[in-house]
Amino acid sequence: MSDVDRRGAASGSALFFALAPGTVAGLVPWLLTGWQVGAGFAHWWPLRVLGIAVLIAGALFLVQAFARFVREGLGTPAPVAPPVHLVVGGIYRYVRNPMYVAVIATILGQSLLLWRPVLLGYAVIVAAAMVAFVIGYEQPALTSRFGAEYLAYRRAVPGWWPRLTPWHPDR
Repeated sequence: MSDVDRRGAASGSALFFALAPGTVAGLVPWLLTGWQVGAGFAHWWPLRVLGIAVLIAGALFLVQAFARFVREGLGTPAPVAPPVHLVVGGIYRYVRNPMYVAVIATILGQSLLLWRPVLLGYAVIVAAAMVAFVIGYEQPALTSRFGAEYLAYRRAVPGWWPRLTPWHPDR
């Protein structure tokens, strides 16, 4: 892949990052809460610290997953500009859907940090929508595009709860 193609994949991934997770894990939670801390939460600082940790971990995993699409997949996570290669390295060796798990974790972290139950309900709705998308579109599309390679990966790596050890396709 040329540097121009890689820059295009990086630009497309950055745009999709801002539009999709930026909206789902950033804009909508802000619209729901205004980033205002819920009442009566000042004495629960350990949960707020946990919320910060979950939020940061989710955001870091999300960025890493997007970068993996540029480096390994030579494309973007967006269905309109899919990767050339199946992305199975990095955190994808532990869980098939790290972007979705990271977005949900980010929302849950915000809920703990801000002590806003509305974000828990929102996280459930987002998770249900993501599961429906994966089952209804993503798995069939990846099976069609990558065939046996994706089916072997799907059998070896769980979709939503990470493996304890990394999957190695050559084993």
